[in-house]
Amino acid sequence: MNLSYWEYKTWLSYVDYTIVGSGIVGLNCALQLRKKHPKAKILVLEKGVLPQGASTKNAGFACFGSISEILSDLEFHSEQEVVNLVKERYLGIQLLRETLGDINIDYQQLGGHELFLNSNEKLFNFCSEQLPRINKLLFSVFHQNVFKKHENSFNFNGIKDDYITHILEGQIDTGKMMQALLKKVLNQNITVLNAITVENFSEDLNSVFVKTNQFEFKTKKLFIATNGFASQLLNEHVSPARAQVLITKPIKNLQIKGTFHLDEGYYYFRNIDDRILLGGGRNLDFKQEETTELGQTQQIQTKLEKLLKTVILPDKPFEIDRRWSGIMGIGRQKKPIIKSISSNVFCGVRLGGMGIAIGSKVGEDLANTLD
Repeated sequence: MNLSYWEYKTWLSYVDYTIVGSGIVGLNCALQLRKKHPKAKILVLEKGVLPQGASTKNAGFACFGSISEILSDLEFHSEQEVVNLVKERYLGIQLLRETLGDINIDYQQLGGHELFLNSNEKLFNFCSEQLPRINKLLFSVFHQNVFKKHENSFNFNGIKDDYITHILEGQIDTGKMMQALLKKVLNQNITVLNAITVENFSEDLNSVFVKTNQFEFKTKKLFIATNGFASQLLNEHVSPARAQVLITKPIKNLQIKGTFHLDEGYYYFRNIDDRILLGGGRNLDFKQEETTELGQTQQIQTKLEKLLKTVILPDKPFEIDRRWSGIMGIGRQKKPIIKSISSNVFCGVRLGGMGIAIGSKVGEDLANTLD
C-alpha cells in the first residue's frame, strides 16, 4: 500500500460511487450517475489496461436476433417475452447511437444475414415457412416487415441460394465506440483507473470497503458491471463464455458487406476495413469455452480457418492478421441481471452476448437501481 497522502486524498477518499468494470455497461452507468448527481465523486475501476471482458473484443454487430434464434427463443419464452427481448435490443442500439453519434461509432446499416448450409435444409425450410409469422410478431417493434429473403449475392460456397436477412441490422467499430465512450466519461469529471483488480468487498450500514490488488478504500455505493467475470465477486447465476475471433489481412476487391450468422448463430462474420472478421465455434467444446481465461484453442481456430477457405472466401487467397478472444456472460435466461445485492451494492451483468445492443440501457438501469 505504497500510496502517498496526496494519492489517497485525491483519488480514493470520499468516494460516492465506485463502478467495477469500464466496459459499455460500467461507463454508461457512470454517465447516468453523473447526470443524476452532478457533484458526486465517481470512480471506475478496470482490471485491464483496456476494458478486459467483451466490450473491446466483440465483433461489433448491431443486431436484434436472427430468425432461427427468435424461433428457438419461442420454444422457451412466451411471444410477448420474445417481443420484449427484441424491443430492448432495438431501443438499446438507438440509445447507443444517440449517446455517441453514428460517426463516432462508424455505424453502418448494411443488413444482417442468416446463412444456411446446404446440409441444413430442414432448418432453412422451417425458417422460411415462419417468415410471415415472425414479421407479424415483431411489427410492433420495427413498424415494418424486417425479415426478407436475400439471394446469395456474395457467392458463399455450400450455402442455400437464399439468406434470410434482417434489413435494419447494422455494424459498428467497437474500438471507436469504446474510445468515444471513455472520452465522454472523462469529460464528465469521472475518474477511470486501469490495471486495478477488485479482489473482494465488505460493507457496513453506510459504506462499502473495497480491496484491490493495489490498495484498499471506502465508497458509499458499489456497482458491479463485470458481466462474464461476475461470479468472481458475486453469487449470481452467470456463466462465462469465451468467444474466439480472428481477422484477415486486407483483401483486394473484397465485395462482402454486412453482418452474417452461420450454423444457427454459432459462427458469425462481417466486413471491416477490407478484411473479414470471423468468430465463434464455442459449440465445438462448450465446457472448455466456459472459462474466464483469454486465449485460443487449435480446435476452434482450425475450424474458423476452414470456414474461411471453404465457405466464406472459397476463391480468394487470404492471410490471418490477428487472433483474440473475449468473455461473455450468459445464463439460462436471456434477460440481464440488474438488481441491488444490498442497500449499498448493485450489479448489472449477464448480457448474453448482446452487449452492443443492450449494454447502454443496462448501464442506465444499473445506475437507476439507486432510486
